[in-house]
Amino acid sequence: MATKGGAAAAAYPSAARISDSPCYHQYSASLKCLEEFGSDKSKCQDHFDVYKECKKKEREARLERNKTRSLFS
Repeated sequence: MATKGGAAAAAYPSAARISDSPCYHQYSASLKCLEEFGSDKSKCQDHFDVYKECKKKEREARLERNKTRSLFS
């Protein structure tokens, strides 16, 4: 989404790439754990839980931001 000046709208941070997400570090830690332990996903459950909680908070923050936005502004 672009503004009148052509710059990206600051109210909507991009998460089109996972590296743009605030949860990128938790995501990376989960993948590194999977690489280390292979198919034994149970050893990575703590990493999965932390990532899941981060994504939940990210979603809640986005919904809260969007409450104050109008599609017609």
